[in-house]
Amino acid sequence: MKKNLLDAQVIASYGRHYLARDVSADHHSIWQVTARGKQHIAAVGDRITILPSSEDQAVIEAISERRNLLYRSDAYKSKSIASNVDQILIVLATEPGFSPDLLGRAVVAAESAGIGARILLNKCDLKEKLSHARALLTPYQAMGYPVHEMSVKEDPESVRQLLPVLHNQVSVLVGQSGMGKSSLLNFLIPDAAAQTQEHSKKLDSGKHTTTACRLYDLPEGGSLIDSPGFQEFGLAHLSESELQHAFLEFRPHLGQCKFHNCTHGQEPGCAIHEQVIQGSISQARVDLFRQLRHESVNADAIQARLK
Repeated sequence: MKKNLLDAQVIASYGRHYLARDVSADHHSIWQVTARGKQHIAAVGDRITILPSSEDQAVIEAISERRNLLYRSDAYKSKSIASNVDQILIVLATEPGFSPDLLGRAVVAAESAGIGARILLNKCDLKEKLSHARALLTPYQAMGYPVHEMSVKEDPESVRQLLPVLHNQVSVLVGQSGMGKSSLLNFLIPDAAAQTQEHSKKLDSGKHTTTACRLYDLPEGGSLIDSPGFQEFGLAHLSESELQHAFLEFRPHLGQCKFHNCTHGQEPGCAIHEQVIQGSISQARVDLFRQLRHESVNADAIQARLK
């Protein structure tokens, strides 16, 4: 039986149903894949070992060790987005206005997973909205996060300037609905719509297409993972220590507060609050940290009650 095992990569995820391509052959066959229990819950980008059960169906026997895993969580559940990723592309737009809170959470998720983050600001042709969007991104630029301004529909050259940083990288697109993520995907991968249709037909489950994560190969090398638009980005799985270290600008000042259990609010001797006063740390970022800390503590309390 073991001789039938195949090495594969997950290229689409629909809950606990997946599509995977055989990477052990010259011709990449596509398999419908299911998981064996909770220990085999996969993510797009995973390298897996599968055991065929029919002509085009298989089950997951093992998931290879991941370099990283990007996922969201609340007190009750978690949702994987992608694994083995080199960079996260956070897609924003001047209109409709993007959520600074969701941007901050996506950056924290990237830092906690050890994944690079880039911010893509779309619809920059809307000049009357541009200055406000730029102001919201100023703290992130100050911390060194790259910001790429573009207009997918009005300025194709602005998108082409992104190509060098995508080359031979595994990138994942994340963002709210309405930011132009689908337009960007279709520009970078002209046959993305056809691939999506092929994936849905293969799984015979078109009703799940809007909640699927999918991997596409870039024409010039590398991969792009598309994720569904989100309106929430919970990070309840992160401990207080993990949260603090995921705030890039906090790191030089950690351990310097007067109290070891400082929540970085108005406590006397708070090194982070002192940096806010000096203007080197944004108050909005501190507020985000405190909100995430609150959510993490609440999630721990809920889980303790459920046990």
